Amino acid sequence: MTSQALQCDRDGAEITRGDAECREKIQAMLKELSLPPGLLPVEDISELGLNRSTGFFWVTQKRKREHAFKKIKRQVSYAAEVTALVDNRRIRRITGVKAKELLFWFSIAEIYIDDPSSERITFKTGLGLSKSFPVSAFELEQETNPDPPAE
Repeated sequence: MTSQALQCDRDGAEITRGDAECREKIQAMLKELSLPPGLLPVEDISELGLNRSTGFFWVTQKRKREHAFKKIKRQVSYAAEVTALVDNRRIRRITGVKAKELLFWFSIAEIYIDDPSSERITFKTGLGLSKSFPVSAFELEQETNPDPPAE
């Protein structure tokens, strides 16, 4: 996408700032799109934008982040800025997301759920390779507190 096209898509977008507010907005957006709530585990979010008329979405975090999806034993990298076009059960034209397969990192171009009854979500690379996983692997992970509560 050209920078002019990106700016055009950003014009008229709903913009949210601040980590807590942005996290809530991401969860609401994923739910609205019928996608699992743990799909975008970004942190230290400074800005989130969604242009409902074009489907253009972006999230900006303070730095690049890697996340391990334990249930499927996969490492995923999220750039400081992730952009995409969102639609019901589908995120496409993704930038800023890579998944590690063996020793190689592959850019993720599309994420979708073709058949909700299958309870499978598919990730497709820019090379056309795809892999499906159980939707349950992308539920929100509970944060663990290593310190016991004080009495």
